[in-house]
Amino acid sequence: MKLCILGGGGFRTPFVWQALLRDTGRPRVDRVSLYDTDAGRLQVMVRILRQLAAEFPDAPEVAATTDLDTALTGSDFIFAAIRVGGLHGRQIDEHVALGLGVIGQETTGPGGLAYAIRTLPVMIDIARRTRRLAPEAYFLNFTNPAGIITEALQAELGDRILGICDTPSELGRRVAGLLGHDHQRLQLDYVGLNHLGWMRRILLDGRDVLPDLLADDELLARLEETTIFGADWLRSLGMIPNEYLHYYYDNRDAVARISAARTTRGDFLAATQTAFYDQAAHTDDVAQLWRQAVEQREASYMAEAKGGVQGAPAAHSQGPEDDRTADPSQLGYAGVALAVMRAISRNERAAAILNVRNRGTVQGLPYDAVVEVPTVIDANGVHPLTVDPPGLAELGLMQQVKAVEQRIIAAVRAGSRSAAVTAFALHPLVDSRAVAGRLVDAYVAQIPEVAAALPNS
Repeated sequence: MKLCILGGGGFRTPFVWQALLRDTGRPRVDRVSLYDTDAGRLQVMVRILRQLAAEFPDAPEVAATTDLDTALTGSDFIFAAIRVGGLHGRQIDEHVALGLGVIGQETTGPGGLAYAIRTLPVMIDIARRTRRLAPEAYFLNFTNPAGIITEALQAELGDRILGICDTPSELGRRVAGLLGHDHQRLQLDYVGLNHLGWMRRILLDGRDVLPDLLADDELLARLEETTIFGADWLRSLGMIPNEYLHYYYDNRDAVARISAARTTRGDFLAATQTAFYDQAAHTDDVAQLWRQAVEQREASYMAEAKGGVQGAPAAHSQGPEDDRTADPSQLGYAGVALAVMRAISRNERAAAILNVRNRGTVQGLPYDAVVEVPTVIDANGVHPLTVDPPGLAELGLMQQVKAVEQRIIAAVRAGSRSAAVTAFALHPLVDSRAVAGRLVDAYVAQIPEVAAALPNS
């Protein structure tokens, strides 16, 4: 089978590669095509992958190209992890918002909307090429903001497009570790949108074990979400929120902390990743250099939410099983993606929390809206499981954010700046028509790809 990785020169590609190396089932991926617009980064990535494969005699063949059609042609699976505008665009996303007193974050709030505006035209073009060059391929979208991108691409690819985020699955794994259970035995009751969801129950042999965790002061203190939200808030909700809900529940504090730090996540990644690729060009053991960069990157993830600052290690908690020693084929984006590919290609029935078409799964949201819910995957595709209706507070927030997402997609399809302003104004983290207008004006002025996507008034 052929796997195409779009954005193959990106930093996360080795995670997927390590998962493929450890997959011994049949059929399996035996050809990997890396596509990127940056030939230099592609060369670095191919060197890393080949070094990581040194101990695997049956490693897949890997090829790199800057020609999109070549990469897509004949693919069985396509992973999309591109960043239109690069990290410089992300920095602008963040700083424009912060300069106007609202959250500056990659996927949440106005920064995520600006990212979506410049990314949608590129991804829609890729989807149309996929339909022509690899019509039977399943398209696994990692490109952020994952919910918006996945929903827009349904018009081109139907149910062969699905969105992947590792945050809900990793939450389940960490809770299982804390409670001493095998995470593969758990059934997770999770509902939401991408980066906006709640773990409501964790079932083990028909019993909900989440109350056990919420009642145990010592165990709860070791959960990362407790560091972010506090034990009292988790107990008050009776659920574990996705970590990105920090930007909603603690919005003023989050804006103040990020503004005071003056260095955003985008600033940190732009500096460290530029240094990594520069150093990699002159380093023999690039695989080890990559491992060190990963450790630095992960240690500072969501630092502002965990009481740290970008560039310094944040507070970190996890269960007895340290993920650094676990099988890479089961962890993170790569683990979820590999489970999906196994289920589809081998009919190995699997469960995963994915971004898929609603189809009535979440009452109160449109049929064609993309939601993040538990699913079952097999050779016939991805099947969302029915979930209990969300509470009023959760559903209301989901409805408002979903309305914004759908308006952003419509604004880009129409190329309408005024429609984009309306979408920004309706977002609960903007909540101002005047600020919305200034946000869109600033993004249009500073990011050429945003201006190109919104040529009409």
